[in-house]
Amino acid sequence: MSYHIRELTKEEFPLLLSEIIDPPKTLFATGTLPPEDYKLLCVVGSRKHTQYGNEVCTHLIEGLRGLPISIVSGLALGIDSIAHKAALSAGLHTVAVPGSGLDPKVLYPRSHLSLAHEILDNGGALISEFEHDFTATQWSFPQRNRIMAGMSHAVLVIEAELKSGTLITSKLATEYNHDVFAVPGSIFSAQSEGPHMLIRLGATPITNRADLVMALGFSIDGREKIAYEPESIEERIIINILETPRERDVIIRESNLPPHLVNSVLAVLEIKGVVIESMGEIRLCS
Repeated sequence: MSYHIRELTKEEFPLLLSEIIDPPKTLFATGTLPPEDYKLLCVVGSRKHTQYGNEVCTHLIEGLRGLPISIVSGLALGIDSIAHKAALSAGLHTVAVPGSGLDPKVLYPRSHLSLAHEILDNGGALISEFEHDFTATQWSFPQRNRIMAGMSHAVLVIEAELKSGTLITSKLATEYNHDVFAVPGSIFSAQSEGPHMLIRLGATPITNRADLVMALGFSIDGREKIAYEPESIEERIIINILETPRERDVIIRESNLPPHLVNSVLAVLEIKGVVIESMGEIRLCS
């Protein structure tokens, strides 16, 4: 892998980034930038993500397979790295925007140096406005968030507490008149408070793959339906029960699983677009 850091010309800046009110004066990159006609989706979320957030992030990005989309994120711990890895797994282009310079000696976080190499090896890119040897500081992360929000057509928030850098990114996207999407979650989880607040303020709720595809301006007509493979024994049990639509209490009784576990699994399956609840019954999506 060649790790050549170059300074971009103004003409090479991502198109939308050149239009924000506070564009960077300089921008450095290594790797291959996304084609100009690609949609750029910034995916952000909590470093202290839940298993639900992990599954939702991976599932939604997998649903974008084959589309001209680049996944933008910050290479950080948590949802950011999950987004990059999901993009690579789905064969999508991805761009990492670290809060440091791009030299491998200072790239932050150090634990994701191998992920950065994998992004480059698979045709993606790393970009930063900081000099090559710039070491990440507390203020550099909010500053780089405007790069992520500014270059992307939309920001997708997976999980976030009310006071978090994730919400800074979504706020910037709103100021730049870019779309903000948010994934709802459990009312009992602090990680859901941020997305729920964004939805109350007008963000587009994303509850399944089709929501995200359409929100990005693509048609789902004619797309191959992806068969869902249960990711746990509990999911398999519930999906088998739902060969015929059932009421929630019937599912709990027939599964012999604890009610709280059934409700949790059903919530995840609904986000994944596998099941839907209507008129008091839960059924598999066709």
